[in-house]
Amino acid sequence: MRKMMPIGPLMIEHRLIERMIAVIAAELPEIEKTGSIKSGFIETAVDFIRFYADRCHHGKEEDILFRELRKKEIDPGHERIMKELIEEHVWGRSTTAALNEAYIRFMDGDKESLDTILARARDLITFYPKHIEKEDKHFFRPVMDYFTQEERDAMLLEGFEFDRKLIHEKYRKTVDEAEERYGET
Repeated sequence: MRKMMPIGPLMIEHRLIERMIAVIAAELPEIEKTGSIKSGFIETAVDFIRFYADRCHHGKEEDILFRELRKKEIDPGHERIMKELIEEHVWGRSTTAALNEAYIRFMDGDKESLDTILARARDLITFYPKHIEKEDKHFFRPVMDYFTQEERDAMLLEGFEFDRKLIHEKYRKTVDEAEERYGET
């Protein structure tokens, strides 16, 4: 019987990220046509990218897989790809932040920021499929060869634990922000 590798959950997460990117792509023509944004759409997209794609998914890559790879003597090509992936994660964070900032300006009445919203959304739509393909087809599977079965099992369990703690982290932050914004009752 073949055991699940620690990249299994990461690749499953990629499928959900692809679905959300498709939703964003499908909504952009309507935003362009009408010059308006459906209530909650950008908030939902930004929250998904920040929390799921970045904090959850990229978090497991950086805090578990990449950390463990740094302990190994790996092929220079894999090292180069890992550095590229980290740089791409940083780029994704800043692009998502720019999308959110433009949306806040838009909601405050700056209709000119709609062009920035569309541009940053298009950037993310272009970015994620290429990023996912690089990980799925050129990085994840080959780097598993650096690990023993015991190391793979340990990373898989650590990933499950990471996910388990994440929901508490998200909602602790939500309450902290609510207390700061609205005051304690």
